[in-house]
Amino acid sequence: MGPGDLLLRLVVAAVLGSAIGLDRQRLDKSAGLRTHMLVCVGSALVMIVSAYGFDRVLRPGGIVLDPSRVAAQVVSGIGFLGAGTIVVRKQSVHGLTTAASIWAVAAIGLAAGGALYLAATAATAIMLIILALIKPVEERLLGRGHAERRTVKLVVTASFALDAIEGPFHGAGVEVRGVRVRDGDAPGERDIEVACGPSTGPAALRLAADLKAMDGVREVAVD
Repeated sequence: MGPGDLLLRLVVAAVLGSAIGLDRQRLDKSAGLRTHMLVCVGSALVMIVSAYGFDRVLRPGGIVLDPSRVAAQVVSGIGFLGAGTIVVRKQSVHGLTTAASIWAVAAIGLAAGGALYLAATAATAIMLIILALIKPVEERLLGRGHAERRTVKLVVTASFALDAIEGPFHGAGVEVRGVRVRDGDAPGERDIEVACGPSTGPAALRLAADLKAMDGVREVAVD
């Protein structure tokens, strides 16, 4: 492989990786432009080394190597970067899409390093469509499903009567579907989590105001 071909593969990997990185950077994700470019170029270089880096030691009837052996480690090795972008916050998982984009960019780099330019370019275009254009469709299709449930969290005193919360929910026209009670973080407090049905913005505001006005309620959060 000549120097021109080598540079072309690395540059293509950098350009394609930057296309995905710009979308992640635009959304202010933890892994942005430089991270995606580095992953893509690094994967391309690993593929080049795996395929051509041992030509000097290979000879007919002598040493035989599997050219995919080194490159294959990228698929599993990139996992440590993806894991670093995943955060669990309040029982919700964040960063899975960014982790998936890093893993997919590594695959694009392998394709560019293997001179599979059409596959690498097509995969980049498809990824951009998924990341930038599918999200509004997803929100439109799934938004109604997310709106069909709410969670109300209260911090109350230990003497607060649990059945007292029925009135504010009934007044706001919100159906109670489940209640979970546990000891609070501070002494003399309890945390109450109420799973309820859908409610409009005004109904949620009224519910929060009515709950906060109750004796013994110290904090209210409506998700």
